Amino acid sequence: MPQITLWRRLLAEFLGTALLVTAVVGSGIMATTLSPNDVGLQLLENSVATAFALGALILTFGPVSGAHFNPVVSAADWFLGRRAGTGLTIKDLCGYAVAQTIGAIAGSILANLMFDLAPVTFSTKERAAGNLWLGEIVAVTGLLLLIFALGRSGRASVAPAAVGAYIGAAYWFTSSTSFANPAVTIGRAFTDTFAGIAPGSVPGFVIAQLAGLIIGVGLLLALYPTVGETADKVVVEHPADEPRTA
Repeated sequence: MPQITLWRRLLAEFLGTALLVTAVVGSGIMATTLSPNDVGLQLLENSVATAFALGALILTFGPVSGAHFNPVVSAADWFLGRRAGTGLTIKDLCGYAVAQTIGAIAGSILANLMFDLAPVTFSTKERAAGNLWLGEIVAVTGLLLLIFALGRSGRASVAPAAVGAYIGAAYWFTSSTSFANPAVTIGRAFTDTFAGIAPGSVPGFVIAQLAGLIIGVGLLLALYPTVGETADKVVVEHPADEPRTA
């Protein structure tokens, strides 16, 4: 099936991921400014802003790229769809992952600048513990199950609300506050604010997220053996308007 030109999809993934991280980091900075003595309220403000922003960004960029904004989602899309000839090619996957990661870093820089901070302030917030890594595994596994189940059952149109709601809830029910995204994890190392993560803690989170990818894909194949046939509907279906160039 023809797809939208690759450069347009990469631009959408870059912009969407950048604005997602801007929302995560920026709302974290605002939360600590408005509620300096209440960490629980800070997390509530951060999670609500992130959930709403994510839903809006999926609606905005989904028609172009599918609105993955996440290398594990893109990797699952490629792996599950490759035999059925749907989803991403390996070239697409590499391009998406690079665009998402650069976008995430740009998003942190933008948030820092908006709040009159240095463009890059590497985080000092250590997040290295087994229980946090377990939280990331749970967050990623659940996210993949949700996204691909929606596509498989023909309900991709509700993904903006469903994915936003899941991430907003996972802020609270996972020990790690649900980063659930390698690109976003890397990007959040570039801000020493509420949403930051120390660079030394990034590898552990990314490894846990990749473990969640493997578990999530395995469960999807067990639950929905033909899930790869609808990989082109992840996160939301994007229409074909130009010949595939990649």
